[in-house]
Amino acid sequence: MPTVLIVDDEDTVRRFVGRVLHDAGYRTALASNGPEAIEVAERLGSFELLVTDVLMPQMPGDELARRLRLKEPKLKILYLTGYSDRLFKDKVTLWEDEAFLDKPCTAKSLKQAVSLLLS
Repeated sequence: MPTVLIVDDEDTVRRFVGRVLHDAGYRTALASNGPEAIEVAERLGSFELLVTDVLMPQMPGDELARRLRLKEPKLKILYLTGYSDRLFKDKVTLWEDEAFLDKPCTAKSLKQAVSLLLS
């Protein structure tokens, strides 16, 4: 079963995403910011998907994704954002194996996005 690292500075969002994906059968690990996510990623060893907020204190989601991809080049990324315009201001296009989902999202749309990225 794929392992998903979930990173969001909002506790309620982080727990919601974690619960939905855990209930869908994924192994999940949670972190509240970029630096913590890098530590969790090192403990995990390898994982298939990063689900990350875009705007977070200390380190934005796209920077976190870039750093984690240095060690895990095939890592798939799902950006969760209430500010998709901001994501595309800084990042003109998404790379292959990247997608984004507007917040708030439904459990169904979250599971569909994760399933599509991992298939």
